[in-house]
Amino acid sequence: MSKNYPLPTENLATNSLKVAESQVPLDTKGSISLRIEANTRKLIDDAAAVLGKTRTEFMIDSARQQAVDVLLDQRLFMLDIQRFDAFMHALDNPPAPGPKLQALLRKAPAWQK
Repeated sequence: MSKNYPLPTENLATNSLKVAESQVPLDTKGSISLRIEANTRKLIDDAAAVLGKTRTEFMIDSARQQAVDVLLDQRLFMLDIQRFDAFMHALDNPPAPGPKLQALLRKAPAWQK
């Protein structure tokens, strides 16, 4: 039987970005200094011009999007409904602990030795 699990209704990338940004005061600005090869700088400038952006706008937008993608790669995966149900079933019904896990749980933690 399939359980009904809530699905997110807002854009996850935006929410992750809000979480990351909420830890820094909104009026705080800083700078980043980069050393890049001339051909890379030209490539960035050309791409920025195509989009009607400054180099700074282009680099900030690109870095922000890459950062969101990297963070979401660590936190989000998409499944169709059948695989989602199988995943949730596996989480709700874990296998019994095997002998290796039982032995590990009997060991004293390193900080207690």
